[in-house]
Amino acid sequence: MRSWARSSGLRLGLFWVSALLWAGSSHAAVGDDTERLEAHVDPRGGVRATAHVVFPAPSHVIQAILTDYAEWPALFETKMRVASLSIDQGVATIDLRISHGLLPGERRLVSESKALANGGLVTDLKEGDFKRYHRVWMLTATDNGSRTRADFEMIVEIETLLPDWLVAIAIRQELAAHFRIVKEKALRRATPGT
Repeated sequence: MRSWARSSGLRLGLFWVSALLWAGSSHAAVGDDTERLEAHVDPRGGVRATAHVVFPAPSHVIQAILTDYAEWPALFETKMRVASLSIDQGVATIDLRISHGLLPGERRLVSESKALANGGLVTDLKEGDFKRYHRVWMLTATDNGSRTRADFEMIVEIETLLPDWLVAIAIRQELAAHFRIVKEKALRRATPGT
């Protein structure tokens, strides 16, 4: 019995070490155009992330990328797929299935998204394997409209036994990669002849 308990404890310890190494090293760092990216444990549970990012394209290009719901999985390094998508009166209901290295199996995230009149997007949890999910993008044109400043906020709480501090580390790394991918797509769309 003791050897089983010792073996289980060792496996659990190796899992946490592996998880920390994965979360800290597998994604790109925040780029120069990201003025700030923070992710920390929210006192109410889960993780709160905020960022200010400058994208190298006009705000209508960023808006088009963010509202291309069927292509959302291509904006992340984390493996995910769109199980279903419907749009009714400007509200998009997206059923995402997310496979993450820190979590076994797929997690279901059903959310509702709508574009904001002044530029941006708000997404809220409808159902799934999350306790809370709220994400807001606020877009502002800068540099005579050639670039876009985005103010980003996200609150996420997943149905999991993982500690929130570990989820915060992973989310920060994933958001850094997400912003990089959106920048690359924006640059390609905004550059003539590409």
